[in-house]
Amino acid sequence: MKKSILNKITPDEALEILKRLVKKNKAFAAEIENEAEQILKNVDFEQVVNDVYGALEGLTEDEIYARSGSLRDGYSSPEDQAVELMEEAIEPYEKEVFRYLELGMFQEAKIYCMGVLKGIYRYDQESKSNSKGWFVDIPEECFGNLLEKWKKRIMGPPDLKELNDFLKTECSRWFSWALKL
Repeated sequence: MKKSILNKITPDEALEILKRLVKKNKAFAAEIENEAEQILKNVDFEQVVNDVYGALEGLTEDEIYARSGSLRDGYSSPEDQAVELMEEAIEPYEKEVFRYLELGMFQEAKIYCMGVLKGIYRYDQESKSNSKGWFVDIPEECFGNLLEKWKKRIMGPPDLKELNDFLKTECSRWFSWALKL
């Protein structure tokens, strides 16, 4: 019995097939765009929070030590590596926020951004990870950096009010300094 090839192709092969089909049939392109939009509109705030928290919770002292020490061009301290590790862990989520904006999906971008901010805040407030001691003040810095970037891109006073309400209720310990950004 022959197995379906669709279950065995790689994501890159699937994308290539999709591009070929779109070239052949413009109506199919509109249908694909509609499906993509439906998938992208399903931003799950709690899932984003949990994903960000999990990514940060997964950072280990072993990773910090493995990346620090003597290098060809100098020395890298564990503290510097802790900053880099956390920034790298948050980067894909931050990129996703701004990808939504580039797609013109402002509501989804806002929900996603709030999820990232809450995930960082939750890590700082709740994590009991052994490696957390290496990340003192780094979550706040990452939170503040994203918040500043977001505030530069938001639409207007209603969005700012919604963001401030969110910060006040969901990230209350950082609310006062976040207002000053």
